[in-house]
Amino acid sequence: MNMTPDFSPFLSSWSGTGPRVGVVMSHGFTGSPHSVRPWAEHLAAAGYAVRLPLLPGHGTTWQDMAKRSWQEWHRAVDDAYLELAAECDYVFAAGLSMGGTLALRIAATRPVAGTVVVNPGLVLDDPRAVIVAALKYVVKTTPAIANDILKPDQDEGAYARTPVAAAHQLKKMYKDTAAILPRISAPVRVYRSTVDNVISNASLEFLRSRVHAPVEVSYLHNSHHVATLDNDAPEIFSGTVDFIQKTLAALAGHGPSPDKDAAHEQA
Repeated sequence: MNMTPDFSPFLSSWSGTGPRVGVVMSHGFTGSPHSVRPWAEHLAAAGYAVRLPLLPGHGTTWQDMAKRSWQEWHRAVDDAYLELAAECDYVFAAGLSMGGTLALRIAATRPVAGTVVVNPGLVLDDPRAVIVAALKYVVKTTPAIANDILKPDQDEGAYARTPVAAAHQLKKMYKDTAAILPRISAPVRVYRSTVDNVISNASLEFLRSRVHAPVEVSYLHNSHHVATLDNDAPEIFSGTVDFIQKTLAALAGHGPSPDKDAAHEQA
């Protein structure tokens, strides 16, 4: 059984060789750094500087989250990016679920070397999303869809209730992010669970239709939505290091650039 979820931010300093590389990371909606901490720790062990903030309104109470704006979530990740950019030669962005959305926002608004996202959200499939702006005045919360993890005895530490006001903020962030996706110029790797009970394939298809930079998709056959705590987590962790190394080699002129829309499936 997992220990009590750790909501604290994570940071590490660069300790590698060659160019200084940083990775700015983000957790998902109603979650905390706990859901991606093993990923961050793996990248830190590889020598990269890592910044993984706790997003405003998260890791406290749903009432706190209900008062927050999506711009606050973006600003927390953007500030972390700026910290890394001041001390690193290259910065990559990474995130899970809504954290993937935030990573893509950083890639669209800041000079990143590449982006790695796990089951990123861009499309709200819930039929209530159409009326969420009005619904927030009638219903304060809805039951959360948390711990969508195939591996037993895992707890991502998300809220048990989702504040509807925050869901409205999420909808607005998706819309704003959709408009700037074509600005992404650095390669993107997507890890996509073949069974995901939170985010549908519509988000991946939308990403592929809007991002003109190279997009690689690696499918995860033994994990659900929170794949960074699931059975395929080691593949995500090692694959992220491989992606960073390959991207740096291409930037240095020592290797091929990723192919546009290359799909890599597990056997």
